[in-house]
Amino acid sequence: MLTIKKRLIDITNNIELATEKAKRPADCVQLLAVSKTWPTALLREAAHAGQHCFGENYLQEALIKIHELADLCLEWHFIGPIQSNKTKDIATHFDWVQSVDRLKIAQRLSKQRPIDSPILNICIQVNIDDELSKSGITISDVLPFAKQIDNLEHLSLRGLMVIPAKTDDPNRQRLAFQKSHQLFELLKSIYPSVDTLSMGMSGDMKSAIAEGSTMVRIGSALFGKRSTRS
Repeated sequence: MLTIKKRLIDITNNIELATEKAKRPADCVQLLAVSKTWPTALLREAAHAGQHCFGENYLQEALIKIHELADLCLEWHFIGPIQSNKTKDIATHFDWVQSVDRLKIAQRLSKQRPIDSPILNICIQVNIDDELSKSGITISDVLPFAKQIDNLEHLSLRGLMVIPAKTDDPNRQRLAFQKSHQLFELLKSIYPSVDTLSMGMSGDMKSAIAEGSTMVRIGSALFGKRSTRS
């Protein structure tokens, strides 16, 4: 059975190879370990193996892990849907929020961010393929929404998070990634704080890196088959 450390080494090597193949600078792609449903002990094992950034979808589960792993000074990203009644805890305990797609949520995160905490890093979630069942804003709404976020005092606009539609067609997959990268470059040309395109998961990481991703969100390749959430 592969250990977390061995899987982490393999993923890191694959990221480096994909980056090199795309003729992009070394170390330009960051690994976010998607740890939802996995116990604290496995996250600690990954942290001891060198993983620093973790992404969580479920707030109450995440708060337990953040508390139990406080001695490790990890970086926590919230990547799940956000309800208004959850914003205070998210604003208080996370370093990044990647799933922002409503002004009301952004305003609450800014207002509820503790004054003694660093500014909260924000990614706009974009529904790049206009799927009815998926969260995120449309491409046409990104620039107006970015302007609104940029005006909020305790938030720093860092970029975009996208989850393209599932497809077995590599051309369609690459097209979604290309659209996302073009949008990212446009945003980056307007806002100096923008540096993050969170795009690509275990199954499509290499294609995402080829099209300009700066952060890949990896769960199953690191921790194994997703545990069933009770």
